[in-house]
Amino acid sequence: MKVARFHAPGDIRIEDVAEPIAGAGEVKIRVRNCSTCGTDVKIYKHGHHHIRPPRVMGHEIAGEIVGVGEGVTGWEPGDRVQVIAAIPCGQCEECRRGHMTVCPNQESMGYHYDGGFAQYMVVPAKVLAVGGLNRIPDELGFAEASVAEPLACVLNGQELARVGEDDDVVVMGAGPIGCLHVRLARSRGAGRVFLADLNADRLAMAAALVRPDATICAGDTDVVDEVLKLTGGRGADVVITAAASGTAQQQALQMTARQGRVSFFGGLPKDDPIIQVDSNLVHYRELTIVGANGSSPAHNARALQLIAEGAVPVSDLITHRLPLAEVLDAIDIVSRGAAIKVTIEP
Repeated sequence: MKVARFHAPGDIRIEDVAEPIAGAGEVKIRVRNCSTCGTDVKIYKHGHHHIRPPRVMGHEIAGEIVGVGEGVTGWEPGDRVQVIAAIPCGQCEECRRGHMTVCPNQESMGYHYDGGFAQYMVVPAKVLAVGGLNRIPDELGFAEASVAEPLACVLNGQELARVGEDDDVVVMGAGPIGCLHVRLARSRGAGRVFLADLNADRLAMAAALVRPDATICAGDTDVVDEVLKLTGGRGADVVITAAASGTAQQQALQMTARQGRVSFFGGLPKDDPIIQVDSNLVHYRELTIVGANGSSPAHNARALQLIAEGAVPVSDLITHRLPLAEVLDAIDIVSRGAAIKVTIEP
């Protein structure tokens, strides 16, 4: 079978390898869609400390079961499934407390285990053990189902930031994650949703699809001033930094209303993670700052249902569908911000 394997930064190869066999507690799937994200770009350019090459990449996975290993019950060939990316251990103190997104023993598809940039792959027993294999509703396509993984992360972030009825929400970053944040915020009853980005072209492309109440090109205007104008000087109830930008995180605090919430959704580069925080803003405005680290198996299941119900449409966000042989083109498109969502169809 064909796979796309990471060997070193700048070195991803399309290779022929033997088809895997499902072992005890595992299932084997025919990958139908594995969508790409900014993390794939980071891995391609810089590698990752959890990846020991060669490794098949890809973690936004949907396909159909073609084989089940010994001891697997409730699943059979032909079942259409979506696979979680982040795999909690299910046994540690955090997992027992229900904090699966911050499991210290967390592993990931495409990092610790071969991922979905392949014609076939094995879903590890650890995934099944924590309920990380989800049945795709009949009305949903594989490509749309693959977007459940990033939506699950967005869902975790908005639950932590308590996005709700009548909130004014600012989403900073108009990539696929930002688009999902806009749509999920609307489904959660937000009053107005504003979308900001430095890249005017990407902002226009995203806005044409998700139709925020206003757009702010941070490359042309002061985003803090503009948010204050849009909110009558009050500021936003929730600001979500869906970009790896320390500047955006600092600006978020300045544009948040009293008792508002700030979500540091996008992580910062490991060699530059420090920002300046005006502690008095947090103190006197009673602001809440929350992080957001991936998603739990339960988030994936709920995200899949939100997509299936039409509460968070995603099909129009999939702007490019490419074969496995063109995975490097897909990564380049994502890197340039020339698409919303790019999916690979092995």
